[in-house]
Amino acid sequence: MTTARLEDVWRSEAPHVLAALVRRYGDFDAAEDAVQEALVDAARQWPVEGTPANPRGWLVTVAGRRLVDRWRADGARTAREEADARRTTEADVGCHDDSLTLLLCCHPALSRASQVALTLRAVGGLTTAQVAHGFLVPESTMAQRISRAKATLREVDAPFALPAADELPERTAAVAQVLYLVFTEGHTATTGTGLTDTRLAEEAIRLTRELHRHLPAMSEVSGLLALMLLTDSRRAARLDADGTLVPLAEQDRSRWDRDLIVEGIRLVEEALPVGRVGPYQLQAAIAAVHAEAAAADTDWPQVVELYRMLADLTPGPMVTLNHAVAVAEVDGPDAALAMLEPLRGDRRLRHHHRLHAVRAHLLDRAGRPVEARHEYAEAARLATSIPEQRYLNAKATG
Repeated sequence: MTTARLEDVWRSEAPHVLAALVRRYGDFDAAEDAVQEALVDAARQWPVEGTPANPRGWLVTVAGRRLVDRWRADGARTAREEADARRTTEADVGCHDDSLTLLLCCHPALSRASQVALTLRAVGGLTTAQVAHGFLVPESTMAQRISRAKATLREVDAPFALPAADELPERTAAVAQVLYLVFTEGHTATTGTGLTDTRLAEEAIRLTRELHRHLPAMSEVSGLLALMLLTDSRRAARLDADGTLVPLAEQDRSRWDRDLIVEGIRLVEEALPVGRVGPYQLQAAIAAVHAEAAAADTDWPQVVELYRMLADLTPGPMVTLNHAVAVAEVDGPDAALAMLEPLRGDRRLRHHHRLHAVRAHLLDRAGRPVEARHEYAEAARLATSIPEQRYLNAKATG
C-alpha cells in the first residue's frame, strides 16, 4: 500500500475507528494512541499481506487489542474488562454513525472552545495546526487546549455516547461550529497543493445532513446545511483549466451545481421565517443572494445589510473582512478600506493572509497599484495554501 493510500484510509476510517473505541472504552487519550498504533501496524502489514476487505474492522480489532494490551501491562483493568474489550461486535465495526456519535458528545464539562477543538481533532481528522488556524491561535496554544480537554474528560469520567433526545438541542451550537470549521477547512484547505480537500468538505456535509435529520426543526441547523450546499455548489468553478484560483466575481456561474443551489435556497426559505435568526442562516442567505443572480446583478445593498446583521450577532475580524468587500460594491473601496483600519492592529490577524489580500483588492480598486502589489506580496508570504500563494504572487507581480 502506498503512503498516499494509507493517508486516504487514515482520513476516511480513523474518525470512525476512534469513535467506536472511545464509545466502548471511554478513554479518549488511550483510544487515540491505540488507533495511531494500529495505523502503524497497517503500514507494516498491508503492503505485504494486502489490504483487508474491511479496513475499518481490521483497525478497530487491532486498536482494541493494543488498548487491552496496554491496560493489561499497566495492571489498570480487571480480567472482566479485558474480556469485554474483546467482544467488539460487527455492528460496532460497521456503524456509519460513529463519527456523529462522537461529534455530538460535546460534553458540558468542557468550554465551548475546547468542545470544538477536541471534536475537530478527533472527528474531523484535522491536525492540531489546522484546528489552530481555524481559531486564529498558535499551534502550541491549541495543543495545550486539546490536552486540557482530554484531561477534563478523564477527571469527570465522561461517557462517550449519543446524548438523550432532550439533551441534544443544548449541544447543537458547539456541534454546528465543529461542522462549520470542518467544512471550511475542506472548502479551502489551510495547507497543501490543492485548493480544497473534497473528502473533508463532503464528510462535513454528510454529518450536517445527519444532524439535520436528528433535529429538523432547528432552523440554525437548516441554515448551516444550506450554507454548506450553496458554498459547495461553486466548487467546479473555483479553479480554471490551468488550476489557477478564480475569485467569486470572475467565476463561470454556469458551472455552479444547480441541484445544490436549489436545495440550499429551499432550506434558507424554510429556516428564515422560523424563530430567531442565527449566524448560519444569515450566511446562507448571503450565499443565496449570490446564487440567485449573475455576478453583475448581485443585490449588493442586500448583502451589506445581511453582513451588518451578522456583525451585530457575531462580531469578528472575518465578518468585518467580508462585510468590507460588500461595502466596496455599494459605497466604494475607500469606505471599505476605512472599515479595515482597526483590524491592522488585531493580533489575531498578525499571521493571517486574508487581511492583506482583501486590502490589496481594495487598494487596487481605489487606484493605488503600488500599495496593492505590496499587500498582495505580503498576503502571498503568509498564505499556506499553494493555489492561494500562486494567485497572490501573480497579482503582486502582474
